[in-house]
Amino acid sequence: MTRRKGVMSESFKVELAKELGFYDVVQQEGWGGIKARDAGNMVKRAIQIAQEQLVQQRK
Repeated sequence: MTRRKGVMSESFKVELAKELGFYDVVQQEGWGGIKARDAGNMVKRAIQIAQEQLVQQRK
């Protein structure tokens, strides 16, 4: 099985987990301990941030 390298940096994932309120789970259980819903919310938030940055760059 090939393991894909993550797209998000570890520090960015930590920042998102703190913002979304599940960093305590990450600290206790690692990234594998978070709920699928939390992972999905993390991806949604990362996309939102990226879109906001694109809008700012175009101004």
